[in-house]
Amino acid sequence: MNDKKKILIIEDEPSLQKSLMDYLELEGFETQGALDGERGVELAKNEKPDLILLDIILPKKDGYEVLDDLKKYEKTKNIPIILLTNLESQEDILKGIEKGAVSYLVKSDYRLEEVVNKIREALKI
Repeated sequence: MNDKKKILIIEDEPSLQKSLMDYLELEGFETQGALDGERGVELAKNEKPDLILLDIILPKKDGYEVLDDLKKYEKTKNIPIILLTNLESQEDILKGIEKGAVSYLVKSDYRLEEVVNKIREALKI
């Protein structure tokens, strides 16, 4: 039985997505990636990850729409979602939290270890 926690990374910047995936795998997580919001919702429904790292500015469906979609479905509504974005206004942060994100990280001021700490915190591991 695989007890690795599965993290879905919905991030449209391939190099950032890859570095997040590589780092999380080194930390013992299983990862999957989606480069747009539509694919992210599809993967979340089919794969039921333990946690989702979600960018806000995405092609096809933005992060807020993804949050709205995932909160509507029984299978995905309880998956913790951490927003990872370049948007750093109080308004954006509040909007994300109101829509159900458990946490909010601004890309420019996080380090990979901090992302992992937030993930562990959200998963209580």
